[in-house]
Amino acid sequence: MCGIVAYNGSREAYPIVLNGLKRLEYRGYDSTGICIVNGEPFIKKRRGKVADLESSINNVPIKGTIGMGHTRWATHGTPSDGNAHPHMSMNGHFIIIHNGIIENYGLLKSRLERRGYTFKSDTDTEILVNLIEYIYLKGNISAEIALRLALTKVVGAYGIVVICRDEPNMLIAARKGSPLVIGVGDNEYFVASDATPIIEHTNSVIFLNDNDIAIIRKNELTLKTIANEALIPNIQKIDLDIEEIEKNGFEHFMLKEIFEQPRSIEDTFRGRISADHKQIHLGGLYLVLPRLVKAKRLILIGCGTSWHAALVGEYLIEEFARIPVEVEYASEFRYRNPIIYKDDIVIAISQSGETADTLAAIKFARSAGALVLGICNVVGSSIPRETDAGVYTHAGPEIGVASTKAFTAQVTVLTLIALLLGRKRDIISQDHYEQLIAEMLAVPKKIEKILESSPKVEKVAEVFKDSTNFLYLGRGYFFPLALEGALKLKEISYIHAEGYPAAEMKHGPIALIDQKMPVVVIAPQDNSYEKVVSNVQEIKARDGVVISIVTEGDKLIRDISDYAIEIPKSSEIVESLLAIIPLQLLAYYIAVMRGCNVDQPRNLAKSVTVE
Repeated sequence: MCGIVAYNGSREAYPIVLNGLKRLEYRGYDSTGICIVNGEPFIKKRRGKVADLESSINNVPIKGTIGMGHTRWATHGTPSDGNAHPHMSMNGHFIIIHNGIIENYGLLKSRLERRGYTFKSDTDTEILVNLIEYIYLKGNISAEIALRLALTKVVGAYGIVVICRDEPNMLIAARKGSPLVIGVGDNEYFVASDATPIIEHTNSVIFLNDNDIAIIRKNELTLKTIANEALIPNIQKIDLDIEEIEKNGFEHFMLKEIFEQPRSIEDTFRGRISADHKQIHLGGLYLVLPRLVKAKRLILIGCGTSWHAALVGEYLIEEFARIPVEVEYASEFRYRNPIIYKDDIVIAISQSGETADTLAAIKFARSAGALVLGICNVVGSSIPRETDAGVYTHAGPEIGVASTKAFTAQVTVLTLIALLLGRKRDIISQDHYEQLIAEMLAVPKKIEKILESSPKVEKVAEVFKDSTNFLYLGRGYFFPLALEGALKLKEISYIHAEGYPAAEMKHGPIALIDQKMPVVVIAPQDNSYEKVVSNVQEIKARDGVVISIVTEGDKLIRDISDYAIEIPKSSEIVESLLAIIPLQLLAYYIAVMRGCNVDQPRNLAKSVTVE
């Protein structure tokens, strides 16, 4: 969750670290801080955003070619100046920044207190930096050895960068459970939680694995394990354009990413649909495809928006491939002692590839003998490395904390999988297969048409921006969209919203219906259309206000709705990719009109790397 950035080279570190923090702020923005070393370390930290930190420094010249910075999403300790990172050890020998949670911090703190240590913050991180110092002083050993020994006593997850004031030209980075990437430049090195702060300097990176430690001196990188086993760095080239992490004229990243969806969906199926539009090829599944085709059960796991994408996937795979599918919250999966058979196939879905709950569920499923596949957006992240095979989405970097284009890219991949399995299992004919592929190929243009009508959605948002509650209803494929639409509104506008299957409204939520409760009904003309008409009439009979998402040219639901937003007519298999767009826009415009920070909503962070 937190963002880490560090630099060691010949350039001034401060602007590199500060700009890196701005790139990483979507990972957490409760508080922030920096440390630049030039003899005596300069440390500045404060509650608030990176801009607040920059203002507090007030253009004071900060010299030094080694430094690190941190932007925080609070776990232990409230957001405050004192709890912000970096943290210095009691005797001043070590300075640390940390992403993760030290689960046995209480025990370690008690032991350190008995040895005379005192603490200034409420964080688990300060306990770790003092543990390193205690071992360092007691053993009269090097900083590297002290760090490695300390980490053998830690239970939990961490991505850390440490500076030892006695060895001021060295950074030490270590990872277990929380991502770290090292950028390799021309006689300089960068460390970050992901590649976004690095790409403007170099596209050569090393992805640290769990239990890896990197010792970074000027012009020298040494990689080893916590057990002191030497490693050969695997330097990879990343394909990331700096323009992809800029706003490019949009007011917010979220709006930019909503409007990028025609391209991101096309990028996701590009190269996976044959030139004659008759076949689907998913190279990442090539070796496991025979087992997939014969599968008796699939289990899809994810968190938040990825869980909603999995629900859409359940409908798709069961309908077109006729394979039973279960959808599980990754955060609950391993705690409820689920039944997993060795012939089960588990598919983990994550935008970042670093979601801690999903990673834990993957390890649990693999230990039970299941084949585990991944659907992920970030190349080199943990989930692709922990799974047996998988498919990358090609959504590109998603900076807005509330996921938009990652959702549609995930649903695109799940649609491709459903169609491929349906054809391989001979559930759908070749002619039908080709018709459905054509429907997929038409999606980007249809989304562009929806986006052209965004001013209409903005007008609807103006009417409802002061509402305190929303209800979202959908049936079939559109029930997961009701959940996702409600989640988007909650995340960024702070309006209470709930998603329900439309038919379940009369089993409780109908009690809430009145003129002050807007109801968003997702009602394209599918096989449950007539039933949804009845649901809308039930709402109107109770003076409810209806905002409907309808198929272009619809008359029946449009005429009984207070407001209607149209989407192009399409096959049911792709309608979820179309219907979600106005829901994203509605949430965005309402949040902007309420003065909310849509890119950095309160209490949230982009990559949830703690359980």
